[in-house]
Amino acid sequence: MKKKLLSLALLSLVTCGSAMAAHKAGDYVVRGGATMVDPDSDKAGVYLAGEDSGLTLSVDDNVQLGLNFLYFYDSNWAVEVLAATPFKHDVKIHTPEGSTTLAEVTHLPPTISALYYFDTGSNFMPYVGAGLNYTIFFDEEFNSDFEDAGFGDLELDGSFGFALQVGADYQINDQWHVNASARYIDISTDATFDVAGENIGKADVDVDPMVYSIMLGYTF
Repeated sequence: MKKKLLSLALLSLVTCGSAMAAHKAGDYVVRGGATMVDPDSDKAGVYLAGEDSGLTLSVDDNVQLGLNFLYFYDSNWAVEVLAATPFKHDVKIHTPEGSTTLAEVTHLPPTISALYYFDTGSNFMPYVGAGLNYTIFFDEEFNSDFEDAGFGDLELDGSFGFALQVGADYQINDQWHVNASARYIDISTDATFDVAGENIGKADVDVDPMVYSIMLGYTF
């Protein structure tokens, strides 16, 4: 459903009218809108004292305010910085009997990318991009039921990774445009935690999310 909504948004941008001026060297662009982080659906194994516990973890999606800042070197090339308000995700633990919320984690995934815009001679301006991401995890907290059961000191390491994206701007006028994008970000982290006061818990979590954005942009 999420991918269908993004496809419809991109398709709607194609139906353009009279062409506006393309981005040019020296343009600064600020965008704001909704950004969804949709983590990989694969589950991570949980290890206790080095042994496979048979339990697995997964991470739910989350939507926050997304921000983009761009600088254009010419009409084709730009550098982009992705920022956002902190994303909060429920971490689910899965057992043969079902699943429940184990913890909540918060993160920021600042990403810097080089973008290439294609010349279309129209209001519709598609682009591709590649860059680097550093994800910072903080405020990692177990659900109160698990804290009462002796779980504590949950920590997730920061993650460096690459990012790839496709997107498009639709120029409303010379200053304003609508933007839609989809990007893949390589995010992998080591999670450690205590059980009954002993640091014996570990999970290698490949978050590897798709990140979808719909934004309104302004060119200075």
